[in-house]
Amino acid sequence: MRVLRGLEEAKRELARRLVDLEQGPPGTEAQAVPLFGEPLPPGEVVRRILRDVREQGDVALAKYARLLDGYVPSLWEVAPSAIATAATHVAPELMVALEEVAERIRAFHQACLPKSWLDPKAGYGERFTPIERVGIYIPGGTAVYPSTVLMTAIPARVAGVGEVVVATPSKGPQGPDSAVLAACYLAGVDRVFQIGGAQAIGALAYGTQSVPRVDIVCGPGNLYVTLAKKQVYGVVAVDGLYGPTETVIIADSQANPEFCAADLLAQAEHDALATPILVTTLAALLPRIEQALARQLRSLERADIARRALDRQGCLVVVATLEEAFEFANWFAPEHLCLLLEDPWAHLDKVKNAGGVFLGEATPEVLGDYVAGPSHVMPTGGTARFSSPLGVHQFLKVTSVVGFTPQLLKRLAPTTASIARHEGLTAHARAVEVRLEKRRRTAGTGQP
Repeated sequence: MRVLRGLEEAKRELARRLVDLEQGPPGTEAQAVPLFGEPLPPGEVVRRILRDVREQGDVALAKYARLLDGYVPSLWEVAPSAIATAATHVAPELMVALEEVAERIRAFHQACLPKSWLDPKAGYGERFTPIERVGIYIPGGTAVYPSTVLMTAIPARVAGVGEVVVATPSKGPQGPDSAVLAACYLAGVDRVFQIGGAQAIGALAYGTQSVPRVDIVCGPGNLYVTLAKKQVYGVVAVDGLYGPTETVIIADSQANPEFCAADLLAQAEHDALATPILVTTLAALLPRIEQALARQLRSLERADIARRALDRQGCLVVVATLEEAFEFANWFAPEHLCLLLEDPWAHLDKVKNAGGVFLGEATPEVLGDYVAGPSHVMPTGGTARFSSPLGVHQFLKVTSVVGFTPQLLKRLAPTTASIARHEGLTAHARAVEVRLEKRRRTAGTGQP
């Protein structure tokens, strides 16, 4: 891991540059040749896939399943009976774990539910109503993610969404992973379609002969899935554009080097593009962390992936004060911020930009991945500066409610007319003035 010394060096070395998702990393153009007979950047690949799905529906889904997966299911939709019985193919201890996690996620999001409110005296309020149909994408390439099903579908259900639809890649004739299907059953998913990649996002956004069109597309995915979500935005809503995972750890002199190393590696093993960063005021801590990293790496199944992430994006940062550590964290705006501090709660108010905050050595970030309760679908790439983790709010529409009494109209009509006339909108002004004139005429005649 690189060692950076001082706040300014850390900012300079880790300054995020705007990544052109449409162009993708070098070398990705060649991946388009088997599909389209020519090298194309990822953005154009996704644009063509989405166009085909929009125009050809299920025919396009079959085309890309054949080209990309080498297998075309006889039916795109997984039979409800297969979802209901999936638990019988899952280890009992895993089912118990998924059930426990589902309850914690459900309880957390029920506590987050906003309530509609009305103030008749003031003449205003808000009404929260759930989105009608939600589409959730669950990745299924080199790994499977039943936890992501729970983290996305349960908040939708708690919000009161009418129908929850999942798209996830097939694993060949056996269909999607059994644990993923079992999680769909636990989360109350209505329908599951065995479709992956950008074509799945297109099917959810536009609808096909087999797949219903949804109102919002949620969930993480690879570069092509992310680009597809970006390109269908406006046709449907999307929850966010998620990049590789990232964690910033702030550690003080009391931090355990073994814990620091374990948390860095837990992040690094996700993906070779993951970003594990530790910030500390104690330079003497770094050699002990590096020794722990080397020792722990030897026992990991995904050691090669973790090592590449540590070497490419990993950083150990030494700053002068804890204030500088938090300044760096707020500037970087990480997906996960872990406070391995003697009294982490005392520093919580210093956090301005983070998807999730994990307090103390008893709260490793991996708890957030599985059992904590909040969704593990969180903003990445610095977007925690302006966006939030997935939750019930993404599945609710807010409708402003306005209802004036005649008395309130009389008091505020002159204010309305004054601003409207200044803006040159005479009809706006007249729309309130005619009501006042009618009330004056009615009052003059003594009519009710």
